[in-house]
Amino acid sequence: MASRLNPYISFAGNARQAMEFYKHVFGGTLVLNTFGDFGARNSAEADKIMHGMLETGSGFTIMGSDTPPGMEHKPGDNISVSLSGDDADELRGYWDKLADGGTVSVPLEKQMWGDEFGSCVDRFGISWMVNIGQQA
Repeated sequence: MASRLNPYISFAGNARQAMEFYKHVFGGTLVLNTFGDFGARNSAEADKIMHGMLETGSGFTIMGSDTPPGMEHKPGDNISVSLSGDDADELRGYWDKLADGGTVSVPLEKQMWGDEFGSCVDRFGISWMVNIGQQA
């Protein structure tokens, strides 16, 4: 198997909702495993997500989980997930869904470098950048 690099996002108890939202945005196959699936059946975290993975037809992989018991959830503002390419319809569709219910910091529009670009924080607090390159 080839190596891959993909985001692994830690959530504060809402990983199931977030990962299902990303499935709605990107499509694909979502597999969710709970802490209960791995033995914590009688705990308050039994239904929380220990590991989730979304693999899309576009080749994206997003992983995520609820913060495990005993660990502090420390969301940060030092990372954004970037989507880029030249399929304008596909990328605009992702943008519309990611921005819905979130906060747009840079509207998706033509920028001085010639591409369309936008930046938003989705309803789960994850930062996204979308860049639509100009087709030659």
